[in-house]
Amino acid sequence: MDNDDLILSILKSSKTVAVVGISDKLGRPSLTVASYLQDHGFEVLPVNPNLSSVAHVPCHPDLKSLPVTPDLVVIFRKASDIPDVVREAVATAVPRVWIQEGIVSEEGFRMAEISGMAVVMDKCIMKEHSRLTREGRLEKGH
Repeated sequence: MDNDDLILSILKSSKTVAVVGISDKLGRPSLTVASYLQDHGFEVLPVNPNLSSVAHVPCHPDLKSLPVTPDLVVIFRKASDIPDVVREAVATAVPRVWIQEGIVSEEGFRMAEISGMAVVMDKCIMKEHSRLTREGRLEKGH
């Protein structure tokens, strides 16, 4: 499966997206991406132990506190935190992990792959979704 096929598969099969490391500050990539995903039909579940809500949506301290198991976890944390987030995603049976652009954790990537998760690393989910929609490979609205 080439990278675009993997990305298309992840985007098409994900409806509920947990955004780990989300910020409530305007202009921060995590908030921009979460807003974009919400605007394009995804249900966004904010995850940050330091926030109670983001844009009037309740924020959860960790993946195990979410009311549902998300289809996808998008991670906005430093590289050294990625393995712990992946471990938690494995423990909560999340099937897909997206490690956001600029973040590289070979250990986290390998852990996700070994656990059978679909995983993308060092790419922006918003940029990829936008590009694939523009190319006509994804339907508008999802």
